[in-house]
Amino acid sequence: MPGEAYLGWPEEHLRQFLGAGKRIAFVPFAAVTMSLDDYTKKTQDAFAALGHELFSLHEEKDKVKALKTADAVAVGGGNSFQLLRTLYSTELVRAIRVRVMGGLPYVGWSAGSNVACPTIMTTNDMPITEVPTMRGLGLVPFQINPHYIEATIAGHGGESRDQRIGEYLALNPRAVVAGLREGSLLHVKGDHLTVEGQGMRVFRHGKEPNDVAGGVQLRTSLADA
Repeated sequence: MPGEAYLGWPEEHLRQFLGAGKRIAFVPFAAVTMSLDDYTKKTQDAFAALGHELFSLHEEKDKVKALKTADAVAVGGGNSFQLLRTLYSTELVRAIRVRVMGGLPYVGWSAGSNVACPTIMTTNDMPITEVPTMRGLGLVPFQINPHYIEATIAGHGGESRDQRIGEYLALNPRAVVAGLREGSLLHVKGDHLTVEGQGMRVFRHGKEPNDVAGGVQLRTSLADA
């Protein structure tokens, strides 16, 4: 949340989700204007305060092998295109998916939530670099639009967030998009998820958006949202 300590809002949720001290593999590749070393140090400090040891995959020669030693994986925010491009070039896309689908806890924020989706097509980021494909990790069956806000800016002639999501759905009518508001998260376990915090807005093609409050439990298909 703006004005709060880094990863301050989800602190208690992270404590409950991760449990006792774990060795966490950090994926910092969404960073562009911040160095990977600085991003890692900042995130290490945040997770150390929660009792966890965090190591960054950018420092590992064999990143796939290093991932196998982790008790959890954390994928940080930044630019979704830069992140996805690096995940493919390092062969981490398949490695992360295999481990998470096998039970490895996954924490992702901003770009890290975008790559958890079937594609990164609902990111807010500028495509500053080319990616081999828009396909993400596919850890959840729906799309996420992080930092979602329905507000419009006076005097701004560009599309609102709702309009951009509507454009995506016009070309991908079978998709479902979860607009995650600031101060919100999705706790996914198996076929169910819980919405925490400020809630989300669910978008479907040809239907009015549906607001879902924090504390609500749903199926991961979002069929009941």
